[in-house]
Amino acid sequence: MLQRVSGLNKTYVMQLATIFLGFIIFGISENIKGPAIPRIQYDFNLDEMQLGSLLSLNALGYLIACSFTAYLTRKLGIKAVTLLAFGAMLVSGILIFFSRSYPIFSSSYFLMYIGNGMLEIGLAILGARIFIRNTGTMMNLSHFFYGLSSTVAPMIASGMMSVTLYGHMLDWRGMYLVMLSLSVLPMIPALLSYFPGDDLPLEDRVPLKMLVRDPALWLLVLILSFGVVSEMAVGGWLVNFLEKAYRWDGVAASGMLSAFFFCFSAARLFLGPVTDKIGFNLSLIIFSAFSAVCTFAAIWGGESLAFLFAAAGVGIAPIYPTIMAFIAKRYPRGSDTAITFTVTLMGIGSVVGNYAIGAITSGIKNSYGPDAETGLLRGLQAGYGFIGLCALICAISGCILYKYLKARKELI
Repeated sequence: MLQRVSGLNKTYVMQLATIFLGFIIFGISENIKGPAIPRIQYDFNLDEMQLGSLLSLNALGYLIACSFTAYLTRKLGIKAVTLLAFGAMLVSGILIFFSRSYPIFSSSYFLMYIGNGMLEIGLAILGARIFIRNTGTMMNLSHFFYGLSSTVAPMIASGMMSVTLYGHMLDWRGMYLVMLSLSVLPMIPALLSYFPGDDLPLEDRVPLKMLVRDPALWLLVLILSFGVVSEMAVGGWLVNFLEKAYRWDGVAASGMLSAFFFCFSAARLFLGPVTDKIGFNLSLIIFSAFSAVCTFAAIWGGESLAFLFAAAGVGIAPIYPTIMAFIAKRYPRGSDTAITFTVTLMGIGSVVGNYAIGAITSGIKNSYGPDAETGLLRGLQAGYGFIGLCALICAISGCILYKYLKARKELI
């Protein structure tokens, strides 16, 4: 009996190691590009349009991977898919290192984002299958490791590009090789572990046609899409807002962004038990509403309330992992398909949402005509206000979901 319990504990430790290390690698692969992009642009002589096309192509690869990962999981099993995702990222790092022409580099970069998409879906499916108890706590804890690695990855990448080995500087190619080679680490516990759910008969799985008839799933898509826009847009727009609206220098503005990520990571570390305690439905409403209030107050209150931009991270951080926990609980026999469906639509929504922020900022700015300074300020406020509006839509959608599920006595 003791041997059986010990075996189960060892398996669970390996499962946790795969997920936690996987989220660290995921955060690294997504966030090392910041310091590398200017050097990539210089080396390949890319203009802004070509650079934008490169990033858009990679986003497309990410979405493509999200769309087929559930199918691969059903055919090959989640263990094989997870290993394939890590393997794709490892191979992409090697190819990026040896790329000397733009077509080879862009193909290698595209492969990395295919691996990223597979990894996001794979880790979400693993979490849904493994975290049967304290689901909200464990999902938030897992995503904390993503936030942690996302915070330190740009700094590590920037430092690593200036490292010299055997008389040769690593530069961005060597940095990508080293950082993506870390994908080997989670492959080890993945190989040594067993993951449940692959033995579920096909006839016992809930098909997509049945899932999309559930209004709750579409509300979860809305909450997730607007929540991720509100979350991800901060990284691209907060520093820009503070520098141009309040004339902050780069160090101070970047410091506020770091404060946002600190609040963001701390929330995922500590608020998971709260979501389990008060329920996922209420958590989605309360946290997203808090983020919206902080964002609007920071804009309307002026520079003296700028710290609320960082505080908004506390509210928006739990949204993604709580949605994953919600799906795991509501669709135990169809979590693979439900996660793929929601994350794929979320990716499309994120692209549209970030475009909308730029369009709103530019439109309001240009409407002021010759009064360029006032137009810029109002444009920045309106554009960043859209980030707060996304969080507010999350809260409103959460209220609708709460009412829908409460009427059916299906609150989670």
